[in-house]
Amino acid sequence: MEGFSDPVVIGIIGSPHGVRGTVRVRPAGSGNHLREDIEPFVDGVRRRILRVRETPKGFLLDLEGFAGRPDAKTLRGKELILDRSELDEPDEDEVYVSDLIGLRALDESGNEIGAVAETFETPAHEVIVVRGESEADQAVEHYVPFTLEHVPEVDLAGRRIVIRVPEE
Repeated sequence: MEGFSDPVVIGIIGSPHGVRGTVRVRPAGSGNHLREDIEPFVDGVRRRILRVRETPKGFLLDLEGFAGRPDAKTLRGKELILDRSELDEPDEDEVYVSDLIGLRALDESGNEIGAVAETFETPAHEVIVVRGESEADQAVEHYVPFTLEHVPEVDLAGRRIVIRVPEE
């Protein structure tokens, strides 16, 4: 995306809501960046968020330039994107889940299990996907809930995390 050194998805647009151009948005993460007057890129164009309402199923947003349901329908599946430099700094004990990708994943004894290949969100929590090699040189994937119980240590500076792989 032109002008971005490090684009970050802050939400994904779902279905229209009502007749005035409001859209449902599934946040990528906590949703803290889905707030009024923020101007994410939507379909390659900066669009100011005019109004935000949080619901149990996500957020309802009114975006500049979209005044009716037909306009809103064209946005389904589009991402809301900011540059990393526009994001709030995470608190001391917080990280952006996207920053975990590429980190080495170790068990509690220090044995390397693999690397964080991707993340995805479930209704309960984020999940990190750790890919590694088994002794038989077969690719192995571990799906690890991003919770303190399963990821007791994150060391961004050291480019590693400690994980407890859930029992199968």
